[in-house]
Parts: sequence; structure tokens; C-alpha cells
Amino acid sequence: MPSRPPSPLSPKLFTRLPLAGKYPASVALALLALSPYLILTTATFLMEPQIMRSIGATRYELQLTSGMSNAGYAFGAVAAADLVQRVSRRRVYLVCESGFVLSTALALGAQNIGMFATGVILQGLFTGMLLVAALPPLITGHPITRLQTTAAVVSLGLFGMVAFGPLVGGLVGSFGGWRPLFAAIGTLALIGLITGSLTFEGNDPPARRARFDWTAIPLAFGTTALPFFGVSWLTRGDFDDPEFYVPVVVGLICGIFLVGGQYRKAHPLMPVRPISNTLPVVGTLNAMLVGACFTTLLELIEVYLTQRAGFSPVRIGSLLTPQILGVVLATALFRSLMSTRWTPVLALCGTVSVAIGAAVLLATSTSSASVTVPVASFFLGFGAGAGVTPGLFLAGFSVPAIQIGPTFALVELLRSEAAFLIGPVLLHLALVQGLADGFHLAVGITLGLSVVGGVGLVSLFLLGGARPEAPDLVSWHAGTSTGYHSPALLAAVRSS
Repeated sequence: MPSRPPSPLSPKLFTRLPLAGKYPASVALALLALSPYLILTTATFLMEPQIMRSIGATRYELQLTSGMSNAGYAFGAVAAADLVQRVSRRRVYLVCESGFVLSTALALGAQNIGMFATGVILQGLFTGMLLVAALPPLITGHPITRLQTTAAVVSLGLFGMVAFGPLVGGLVGSFGGWRPLFAAIGTLALIGLITGSLTFEGNDPPARRARFDWTAIPLAFGTTALPFFGVSWLTRGDFDDPEFYVPVVVGLICGIFLVGGQYRKAHPLMPVRPISNTLPVVGTLNAMLVGACFTTLLELIEVYLTQRAGFSPVRIGSLLTPQILGVVLATALFRSLMSTRWTPVLALCGTVSVAIGAAVLLATSTSSASVTVPVASFFLGFGAGAGVTPGLFLAGFSVPAIQIGPTFALVELLRSEAAFLIGPVLLHLALVQGLADGFHLAVGITLGLSVVGGVGLVSLFLLGGARPEAPDLVSWHAGTSTGYHSPALLAAVRSS
């Protein structure tokens, strides 16, 4: 019986490893690469007072640390997309996972903000690189019958752990032990390193002599570091401070030049031109919109319940726990629908669900929060799971399988940019207005963004002349074609 031909990203075997080719081990490898850091991204706020007392940090210093760590995550994905062209993915994975273990140890043993910030920022950088090193082989390196389950794993790895973070942060924030949490995170990463060393096979880099992309990498650094620094400044400053608006404006200009330059290049690092058609654009914009609204509302809830309602961290984490159920439900739906024509519809349903969650939060007060927050949390979790990962795959299936890594890097860069810029701005607006009224103002603005954005995305979908279609996953997985053959942007208008 002839063997199945390898997919474009299947590794060339150099030394047969004990767990090589084992699907459960590959799943564990990917989850252990992404989950530890993603849990911390939403757990940190509820344990901030403990960390501040322990290392003598200010709120601004912790906010800056968090912002630059998120910037490191977004930049790391782009940097890895460039690096894996010349270096074996196994080597990139092992170096980055080792780096994550060491950076976690640095943060764990921190006695001052300098040590802590260095460790946490490096955690973000290495996780972003692991995203590009670990996910593509999981997606393309196993039989196509595993693809739906793999998509569900990606969804849980990206947003399931994010949804789990507030509960973890609430427990630590109320009962103590941020250092034991970091020790547990480091232990998980160490297990991931061992699993990777037994599972991750070597490969021939596709372009060992490729030149360093002097346009993409510096611009990606400016696109992430500058705006994230600017919004972090709002913790100690205001909107009219040059420390806020200058980095944000310059960083956004860098982003425009980055995307525009990649679109024009004949051999770009990230495939901007192939995903500039209707379906991938709608998917990417949907992921950006849902990610931004989810992150913003989560931050607003945590601050409102902490500073206005006076709830304990563990109570806040418990009230947000239903978002885990929402993410799991959305993941199960995506697993069932991924190979059908309904993926774009599911992605748009994610936007609707986030809007419903925001509408529920408008009824929140200090007396009703115990009822409204869990309901809103469920819709936010479902919206994140249904809106972001399907959008990610709408872009990923619109390019050849071999380009899925750079495509994920681009989409995650844009999604992170939207999520971690809008949230701090609206949070600062709420605090300036006073949480009694500012919370509802910021939630109302987020609701408006989700509604207007959703209507815009539906209009873009219709004006492109797109119709729901099932992706050709067999051809995509074999590397002979893209999964989606999307019409050009505004194709229906152009042809009329």
C-alpha cells in the first residue's frame, strides 16, 4: 500500500525520536508552548497588589511590563516567521522553550521590577516565536483526518487559556502565591521542553540562504513596541501627553508601512497580497474586532469590580469563569463546522456574541454584578472562541499550506495591535470619567464598535460577492492549492 505523500511542512527525518509522529505528543507540545504565557496575560491584573508589594513596583511599572510583554509576543511571531526560513524549526522550538524556562525563572526570583520586567517581556517574546515554530507542524504534519481536532486545539490553546486566566489570578490574588504560580508555569514549560525534545523532528529550512528582511523586522518592532509603550503611559499620564500620542502615531505609521511594503514585495516575509481578498480580509478584521472588544470588556469588568464594587480577586475570577464554558462551546462548534461552508458565519456570530455580552454589561451595577457579569462572561467567551480562531483559519486556508506560519504571524500581529491598544485607551477614559459613569460609557463605546464593525464586515462580505463555501482541505493539506478561492475585495461592485 503506497504511503501518503508528506505535506509541505512535514519534517525531513534526521533522527527518529521516541514520540515523533505521535499526534497526542504533538498536541501536548503545542499546548505547553502557548498555554503558560497566555494564562498569565489575563491572570496578572488580579494579583498585581501582591506583586507590587513583593518587588516594590508601581502600577505604572507593572502596566509597562505587561504592555511590552504583549508587544514582545506580537513581534516574536514575526521574528520567528523570518527565522524559520533559515533555521530548523526544531532548533527554534528548543531554544525558545529553553528561553521561556529561563525567563520564567528570572521573573520567579525577581527582587525588583527590573528583573521581573525582563523575565516577563522575554516570556512574551519567546511565546510569540513558539506560536510560529510549533503550530504549523501540528496543523500540516498529521493526516487530514486530524485537522478538525487540531483546529479545536488551536482555539483552546489561544483563547481557552486566556479565559482560564482570571480564575487563576483570582485565586492567587486572594490566597497568595504568585511565585508558586510562576514556578508552576516554569514547570509546565520545562515539561514542554522535554516533550519537544522527544517529539519535534528536524527539517531542512526552506530558504537557508535567505537574507534578513531589513524592511519587515524593524518595522514590526516599531509597530509593536512604540504603541504598546504609548498606551502603557496612560497609567501615569493622559491623552494629551506626547509620551502617549507620539509613540502611538509613529507605531501605527510603522504598521502601515509594514503591511504596505509586504504587499508590494515580490517575495514578502508575510503573505499580505494573497490574503487581501474578501474572505481572508473579513476573517482577519473579524479576529481584530472580536479580540479588541473581548480584551477591553474583560479589563473594564476587572477594574470596575475591584475599584467600584470592592469584590475580592477570587470572587471576580469566579464571576468570569463562565467564559471558559463559552470558549469550549465555540470550540466544539468550530470543530464541527470548520470543513463546511459555515465558518465565515460562525466568525460573524462571534462578533454578535461579544456585542450581546457588552449589552448585558450595560445593566451592571454594584448590586447586579453577581448576575450580569457571569451572563456577559459566557457571551464574551463564546464570542472570542467563535470569532478569533475561525477568522485566523479563514486567512490560513486562503494561502498555500507552507505559508500558514507567516500568515498566523501577520494575523496575530494585527489582532494583538487592536486588542492591546483599544483596551487601555477605553479603560483610561472610564477612569477619567469616574467608574460610576465611565464604566458604562466605555462599555457603550465597545458595544458600538462591535455593532458598527459587524455591520461593516457583513457589508464587506456581500460587496465582495462572496458566498459561503466549504474549503478544499484535501488540496490545501496536500500543498497543491489554497483551501479557499475567495473573490477580490468589492468584486461585486467592480463588476457592476
